[in-house]
Amino acid sequence: MGRRKKSYSHYVDQDSLSRISGEPLLTPFSMEGSISGHHRSPHKGSSVEFAEYREYTEGEDPKRMDWRVFARTDRYYLKEYEAETNLRAHFALDCSGSMNFGDSISKFEFSKKLLSTLAYLYVGQGDAVGLHTIRDRKTQVLPAKRNPSQIQEILEIIGPLKPKGETRLAASLHEIAETVRMRATIFVVSDMLDEPEEIIDAVLHLRDRKHEVVLFHVFDPQELNFTFDRPTRFVDMEGGGSLITEPTVIREEYLARLNAHVDQLEKGCLESQARYHQVHTDSPMVTVIDNFSAHRISGKTA
Repeated sequence: MGRRKKSYSHYVDQDSLSRISGEPLLTPFSMEGSISGHHRSPHKGSSVEFAEYREYTEGEDPKRMDWRVFARTDRYYLKEYEAETNLRAHFALDCSGSMNFGDSISKFEFSKKLLSTLAYLYVGQGDAVGLHTIRDRKTQVLPAKRNPSQIQEILEIIGPLKPKGETRLAASLHEIAETVRMRATIFVVSDMLDEPEEIIDAVLHLRDRKHEVVLFHVFDPQELNFTFDRPTRFVDMEGGGSLITEPTVIREEYLARLNAHVDQLEKGCLESQARYHQVHTDSPMVTVIDNFSAHRISGKTA
């Protein structure tokens, strides 16, 4: 008998799926897709949401003529509606060595769960989902597809992955901006240990290509609180070096630099109309998905 293939279905959080209860996760930006769906398209169509009036041109379908406007103005106007389309959601997963940090759960394992659960939700509402695993040398790409088997493909790729190597987040996001042709939502799941100005420059590149950008900044609570209270050896998980120091001596400077890093990312996202979500590995996944979906269900940008 052949060896049974390992299942990675545990990465999809069932509590989160139950909580969303079929409500669509909408984007506030116009998307381009090949089929009808939940999201606004930049093209006009015949869905139920009214967009605007425009003057009738000879040869067009008179069924959309607004006769009330004609009665008032003696001119022919057509009703235009927002077309609705499916979305392409591309998930970029940071696989660098620093993502292996964590106590009860590493940032990388938490990120796998977040990505898998969101991908499942988007495929479930008829959207196409793709994957970009950002490694130290190259990015592995799974093209966006909307068939249910895509979730299994994603799980089989990320399930056995181990984080290693240096961060190349900004460079990889520039690559995604150049290779993802149609408008999409780009989800970036990372601890963002790259220079913030370089990350924001890549975000601006993605926005210039008309993509929506959502950053999930993943933190272990120890990184946020820096609660170490005795001489500690800090190891560079991407370069291999180490430093023994007294945490109480460096705590204030560390927190100041961390806050400046986060502030720069938040400000850059706000100015570029990208979304920034800070997520903590000690938070229940259902809470993380809940906070995210509160904006998506309404289609709001803030």
